[in-house]
Amino acid sequence: MRQANPAEQLLGLPSPVSFSIWWNGGSILGLLLGLQILTGLFLSMHYTADMTNTFASVIHIMRDVPGGWLFRNLHANGASLFFVFLYLHIGRGLYYQSYISQPYTWMVGVTIFLVCMGTAFLGYVLPWGQMSFWGATVITNLVSAIPYLGTYIVEWIWGGFSVGQSTLNRFYSLHFILPFLIGGLSGLHILFLHEKGSTNPLGELNHVSKIPFHPYFTWKDIVGFTILLGMFIILGFFFPTILGDPENFNPASALVTPVHIQPEWYFLFAYAILRCIPNKLGGVIALAAAVMVLYLLPLSASYGKLVPGPFTPPYQVTFWNLVVFFLILTWLGACPIEEPYATLAIPISILYFLSFAVLVSLPAVWKKVLSF
Repeated sequence: MRQANPAEQLLGLPSPVSFSIWWNGGSILGLLLGLQILTGLFLSMHYTADMTNTFASVIHIMRDVPGGWLFRNLHANGASLFFVFLYLHIGRGLYYQSYISQPYTWMVGVTIFLVCMGTAFLGYVLPWGQMSFWGATVITNLVSAIPYLGTYIVEWIWGGFSVGQSTLNRFYSLHFILPFLIGGLSGLHILFLHEKGSTNPLGELNHVSKIPFHPYFTWKDIVGFTILLGMFIILGFFFPTILGDPENFNPASALVTPVHIQPEWYFLFAYAILRCIPNKLGGVIALAAAVMVLYLLPLSASYGKLVPGPFTPPYQVTFWNLVVFFLILTWLGACPIEEPYATLAIPISILYFLSFAVLVSLPAVWKKVLSF
């Protein structure tokens, strides 16, 4: 009997018949990653990592290079779309408790999220506009909060005593290399996923009814790709700068500080948590914890077989509250540091972390409630 090759095994993978549109996120993210690498490769052919000419090289790409404006718009907006679908993908895993049935897949996925955040931050610095320069200065300066060694680590990252040419060179090199690390981690993510098989809306791995992945779910993926293409067309051709910051249209200047320094929209929730804590070290710890808390969710698996989240009303309430807290923090991160925004971020940040604590412990509590 002929052994099926890897492509046939992948396309013929037995998949739950109850897959919904929310399971399209992984394939869409894979497509977006490929597009980011491809457009980034072409942009790198005309980009100049020279502090005096960097901003001008970006303008050259937009105005003089044939099709350069399109590649730049696709790359910049592709990063935003990548995080849109990444957050939707994580949200789907939270809602259906994928971290319980597939803890290793979840842990690798969170690692991919962290590397993506680092890659996006490095890429935001490369246009060398005002917000790029000052964003790099503020974010890298957070490392100085580390006791004893913080200042030395910051100077090592900068390659000097301030953000400059060495910093730009290093960020450019890392931004080019890290997407390939993301690709490798994505392969490991898929490997762990296929080891046990995909979950379904019930959160189970032992499925009664399965069908081959192709052609049934490849058609669903094509529908997702079509929606993504429409979003790319709308952003790239009609609203190419809507997700950017107007300050970044000014060349970087160490002598002029923007009135309101803020990162890209997909980091604003963590930035709001950072700002609401007056202590610098405490803020950095809270900033890291805002993402690292995702690593703790598989602890729920230690409680044994649990009632799926969609059938646990308190779990659903907690999940949707967490979504609301995330959106509010994102809004607060874009607001100026003044009242009432500064004070409002404190209770919302506390509720954000409490929501994760409830998500970890609630399944076991609900299991005991149902056992009475």
